[in-house]
Amino acid sequence: MDRKVRVAQYGCGKMAKYLIRYVTEHGGELVAAFDTNSKIIGKDVSDVLGISGVDAKISNAKDAGSVLKDIKPDVCVIATRSTMKELEPAFAVCAENGINAISTCEESLYPWNSSYEITKKLDDLAKKGNCTLAGSGYPDMYWGSLVTTLAGSMNQINIIKGISSYNVEDYGIALAEGHGAGLSVDEFEKQIGKYNDLDYHETVEAIKEGKVVPSYMWNQNGWLCSKLGLHIISQTQKCVPIVKDKDIHSETLNMTVKAGYAVGMSAIVTTKTEEGINFETQCQGYVYDTDDFDKNDWTFEGEPTTSISVNRPATVELTCGTLVNRIPMLINADAGYITTEKLPNNYYLTKPMNEYVI
Repeated sequence: MDRKVRVAQYGCGKMAKYLIRYVTEHGGELVAAFDTNSKIIGKDVSDVLGISGVDAKISNAKDAGSVLKDIKPDVCVIATRSTMKELEPAFAVCAENGINAISTCEESLYPWNSSYEITKKLDDLAKKGNCTLAGSGYPDMYWGSLVTTLAGSMNQINIIKGISSYNVEDYGIALAEGHGAGLSVDEFEKQIGKYNDLDYHETVEAIKEGKVVPSYMWNQNGWLCSKLGLHIISQTQKCVPIVKDKDIHSETLNMTVKAGYAVGMSAIVTTKTEEGINFETQCQGYVYDTDDFDKNDWTFEGEPTTSISVNRPATVELTCGTLVNRIPMLINADAGYITTEKLPNNYYLTKPMNEYVI
């Protein structure tokens, strides 16, 4: 491409500050921005997010269709909510206008095993609009490509275990509430934990009916199995509250979580495959205390048994960096909803991103 990649930003919250800066630092051009917050609609992106050198006003998300149709950006970066149901309108308006779109939404990384009908609908819209939709972010690399690349060094794999933690304060109120932060243990068990004993088929049906929200590792294990060519025969999920023995204030929730109440949760997903390679993965999302920090640990049990630990990863920045580096691949990809295990492993953009676009 002999010009800058033209980018629209859908959602101008905490993540957008990094996403927009990274886009412009890698040679992209911000041409539009959208949000639903009336307090920032009509304001300059540079004033709201403190990013210099960006000349774009924030439009009402309700007007995204007409703006996208008029401006025709090459790609729209979506950073709003955490589930495909919440994200569907944003993806749909992009697809209907033939705009490639990529999201930080955790479920969007591999939604085929949790929101099949929505994903298939978006897949059809994207093919009709001749554009590509996808999800990316921290899990794409640190729960995905990193794991499958290391698997390539093993002679035999029996089980893959992973555990990752992140501060829900960094991702907004929707994610914090989805992790049960602020609930009493009893409330947590009634609202989230009551589905812990469902078997594979019951869980799949409960997810389909909207009773159970799939944890990030539910989708991630699907991504990993797809990339490794494994066939799932069973997958279960268990959500356990994380509690602290002292009060912890949450700025995102605008409340102090009392000692003994849930500051978040650990979601544990166990997957069995026809090939005999199994997974035990968990993600821990909670309101951090002063001595808590992000972690990302993986162990391969087999020959040889191997472990890797990413020490204190900057999860927010790595999410945004991974997604921005994906943009040229997104534009080059076939039309449809294309999950990233079907794309090349991510790489660093040493040149302006337009030079990678075919």
